[in-house]
Amino acid sequence: MDIPATQAAPSPVTAGNATISPSRMPDLEIKDAHLIFNSAWSALEASVGRENLRFPKEIILLGGAPGSGKGTNTHFILKARGLTCEPIVVSALLDTPEAKKIKDAGSMVGDREVIGLLLGRLLQPQFRDGVILDGFPRTKVQVECLKLLVERIQALRSEFYNTPLGIHFRQTTIHIMVLFVDEKTSVERQLKRGREIQAYNAEVRRTGVGELQEERATDYDTALAQRRYRVFKEQTWEALQSLKEIFHYHFINAQGDVREVERNILGELQYQSTLELDSRTHDILRVVPVASEIIVHARQEMVKRLDAYAVEHADLFAKVVTFIDKKIVPIILRHAISGVALVNTEEPLLDDPLSLAMLIDIFSERGFHAVVDIHRIEVPEKFDLTTGCIKCRVKKVFRIQIRFQGSEIRRG
Repeated sequence: MDIPATQAAPSPVTAGNATISPSRMPDLEIKDAHLIFNSAWSALEASVGRENLRFPKEIILLGGAPGSGKGTNTHFILKARGLTCEPIVVSALLDTPEAKKIKDAGSMVGDREVIGLLLGRLLQPQFRDGVILDGFPRTKVQVECLKLLVERIQALRSEFYNTPLGIHFRQTTIHIMVLFVDEKTSVERQLKRGREIQAYNAEVRRTGVGELQEERATDYDTALAQRRYRVFKEQTWEALQSLKEIFHYHFINAQGDVREVERNILGELQYQSTLELDSRTHDILRVVPVASEIIVHARQEMVKRLDAYAVEHADLFAKVVTFIDKKIVPIILRHAISGVALVNTEEPLLDDPLSLAMLIDIFSERGFHAVVDIHRIEVPEKFDLTTGCIKCRVKKVFRIQIRFQGSEIRRG
C-alpha cells in the first residue's frame, strides 16, 4: 500500500520563539534539519502508526555528478545485491510544476519536499528487503536528516526487539555508492544524453511506437549543463564529503568504460558489506576471520610452506611429489575436459598429516583446487561362533577431489 508522507497534517513546529503552522510552512525554506525531519516524521507516524514504521533492511544511496552513470549502473547494483524492486529516483518524486521549473533551471528542489515524500515512499512493502535511492542525499540538511532517520530506525529496533513485532524492525544497512566524473566528462555525457533522447522521441512521434522520455533543458544547453555540474560541486559534493564522517565509503571513479566502473562498484560493495551486520551479531562473529583478509597474503604463505617442505622435510616432500606424479596426474589427464578428477586411494603415505598438507599445497601452487576427505570403513575379519562377536579392521580410504579449469570444446 502506498502511504504518502503528506497524508496527515504535521503538528506545528517551533523555530526559536516563533511557532510555524503547517499552512505557513510551504511559503518558507526551512534550513533546520531537525525541524524538517521531525515535522515529516510526526506526520508519517500519525498517518500509519508507530508499529508500521517498517523501513528497508538495506538502503543503497546512489549519488554522483550529472552524467556519472547512476541510471546506467542502477540495474547492475540491484543484481549485485539481489534486489528486484525498482529504485526510488528522488527527482522523479518531485513532479510538481514548481519542482520541474527549478530542475529545468539546473537547481534543486527544497529539502522539506524531498524528506516528506521520501519517508512515505520508503514504507512501501516492495522495499522491505532493500532499495536504491537515486539522488539522495544532495544537501547538508538531507545528510543530517539521514542521520536522524538512522537513529530513529535504531530506536524502533530497540523498542520492538523483544516483542512479537521484532522481526519487522531489522537492522538497516546503509550502503553508499557515489560515482564521480570531472566537469568535461559530465557536460559531454549530459549533452550526448540529450541528443539521444531527442532522436528517440522524434522516432516515437513519427511512428507512434513507444513512450516519450523526459527532455531536460540542461541536456540541450552547454551553459545549463555546466551550471548543473557546478551546483553539484558546490552543494552536493560538500554534503557527500560530510557523509563520510558518519558512514564508511569511498568515491567511485566513473570516468572509465562500463566494465571498469562495474568492477569499481563491486570493490566498494565488498568493502562496505563487511560493515553491515548488527553490532550484536558482529560481536559474536568477529572471532571468524573475513575471507578477503585471509587471502591477501595467502599465496606468499603457501610459497613459504613449500620452500620449508623442500628444506626441512626433503624426503617426505619428494615422496608426495612422486605419488602425485605417478598416481594422480594420470587420472587428472583423463578428466581434462570435465575439470574434475576423483581419486580414491589407501596410500599409507597419506597417514601422515604433513603429507596431506603438502599434497594440498602442491596442487594449489599448480593452479588446482584439492580437497581430501578421509573415509573409514569397518571390514569384518573374524567371527566368534561362541559369543557372536564380529571383529573388524578399519580400512582408511582417502578421497581426493581435484578441480581445475576444464577444456572448452567448440561444437559446430
